[in-house]
Amino acid sequence: MHKLWSVLLCAGLFISPVFAQQTDEQQEFEQYKSELKSDAIDAGFGRQFVENVFATIYYRATVVKADKNQPETRITLDKYLKTRVPDWKVKQAVTLMQEHQALLIRIGKEYGVQPRFIVALWGNESNFGRIQGSYPVLSALASLAFEGRREALFKKQFMAALTILQEGHIVLKDFNGSWAGAMGQSQFIPTSFLQYAVDYDGDGRKDIWGTPADVFASIANFLASEGWQDNQTWGRQVSVNSDFDYSLAGLERAKFKPLSFWQSQGVRRFNGKDLPNVDINASLIMPDGKNGRIYLVYQNFHTLMKWNRSSYFGVSVSYLSQRIRQGE
Repeated sequence: MHKLWSVLLCAGLFISPVFAQQTDEQQEFEQYKSELKSDAIDAGFGRQFVENVFATIYYRATVVKADKNQPETRITLDKYLKTRVPDWKVKQAVTLMQEHQALLIRIGKEYGVQPRFIVALWGNESNFGRIQGSYPVLSALASLAFEGRREALFKKQFMAALTILQEGHIVLKDFNGSWAGAMGQSQFIPTSFLQYAVDYDGDGRKDIWGTPADVFASIANFLASEGWQDNQTWGRQVSVNSDFDYSLAGLERAKFKPLSFWQSQGVRRFNGKDLPNVDINASLIMPDGKNGRIYLVYQNFHTLMKWNRSSYFGVSVSYLSQRIRQGE
């Protein structure tokens, strides 16, 4: 048996199960890619454009593996904040806020978004543009669509990515992003790019990859379009009394109540003082349950939830914006 194994190996006739599976997947992907190509032409993309683009698209097994094996381990909000908002990132955010101050103030006024939130999102999404992803966007999205678990979603993103390329906002060789197709310094998915990206410097390209003005304006445009209010902040950490009704917590609109309501329910500032006597609605959230941090969050936090549905993400962006305002 061992002798036969050696003979097969030497003759190059042995094919490992893993290699065979990869070969089958690649063959199936090529068939899927052919169908995707026909769909792109049917959608109105030029045949030569499609041929040129599809010649560069390959099956990315690492992308599919990343989608299937997303971490399930849950960390606490405290640990998450230490990871996402370390002191070095705060210092960089403050420095970059000063470096781009004039531009950020101008964009902030035009869109009605406080500059510190623009910088906080920029820092959280791409470490101020340093981490944008190195996966070819079209290959990644085609591979994820082929995998099939969320085919409709990734197929839609693929077609949107073709539009971005066709419109000339990025050249094919530089069209890279995260394994899930998020792109540029703002990490927009393709459909978000088409809806919110801005050519702020007027050069004909919505360059969220390399032009700070376009990056900042695109972030601000998303927030403004989704209900941002520049006369409010994001929220505050609070405390509750011992008999508080925790069923009131949640981001559902029915639970979006005036501060006077929360005051009547025994919610107080974190230092124990009364809530502000102002006409603002808020939701009460408990990202780690009733034994963790508790927040009252305003409309702007709800807008951040449209960017990313994770309350951890929303709190981390908000916390970084708070540290930027404090200048430390």
